[in-house]
Amino acid sequence: MSRPAVSQHLKVLEQAGLVTHEAVGTRRVYRLNPTGIDALRAYFTHFWTTAMSAFQDEANRRAAEQRAGKEEQG
Repeated sequence: MSRPAVSQHLKVLEQAGLVTHEAVGTRRVYRLNPTGIDALRAYFTHFWTTAMSAFQDEANRRAAEQRAGKEEQG
């Protein structure tokens, strides 16, 4: 990956609040931003909790439909 590409990616991560930087001489030293990482982790925890809950609800709905169909047949 080229330096400009890395720089562009780091800029996006910084704008998203996931990294911070400080100038050290002629370089920029990037570090993870714990606040941004915590927010990202909270987002994904909520996302997956919601997604898994919806998946479970749908699986239960389909199982109930199948049970109802078998009871009608039988």
